[in-house]
Amino acid sequence: MALVGLVRVSTSKQETARQHDDLDPICVKVFEEKISGTFKVADRPGLQAALAYLRPGDLLTVQEADRLGRNLLEGLLVLNDLFQQGISVKILSGIAAGEHTERNLILDMALALAEDRRRDIARKTRNGLEAAARRGKKGGRPRVVDADKRRAILARHAEGQSLREISRGVGVSLSVVHAEVQAAELAVGQDRPMPDVSKYDELLPAATR
Repeated sequence: MALVGLVRVSTSKQETARQHDDLDPICVKVFEEKISGTFKVADRPGLQAALAYLRPGDLLTVQEADRLGRNLLEGLLVLNDLFQQGISVKILSGIAAGEHTERNLILDMALALAEDRRRDIARKTRNGLEAAARRGKKGGRPRVVDADKRRAILARHAEGQSLREISRGVGVSLSVVHAEVQAAELAVGQDRPMPDVSKYDELLPAATR
């Protein structure tokens, strides 16, 4: 059995160095991946390269679950995708630390929370779209985009695309994308970026006691 590492490259050299410090001494090879606007396994060349290098019995190894995505929520969703493909994963620290050759109770709880959060985000995004449309009908400042583009912006955001990717895909400016996403979040009473599942770090350990 060999460990094959995956480092998520960020804008912080110090953060990347810490990942290498943990992975380089124990892995036969470490792959790097730039932060991506998508967390779909099939659309990530760096992750795909690491998976292609794996041999039967090997474990894909990351510093923490959130290194599989841009945050803990996405990391857990990617982890679930890997399990469905029969890929074993070793996580060195954090909420899902350990060698996982199959799903267990704790991971089932974490994955269930992640899926619930994903659905909640999608629901709030839809509600925000409806609220924004109603607000637009009542007046206020002129809308920069029409309903179809607004729907496309929020749908892409719910899928996990970055604001820059949405801007290119829909054909509007980055500031317009940011304004539409922010308006949808405020319409459902959100005043912080989505998603945020840091509370799960406290909930899951408590559930095991």
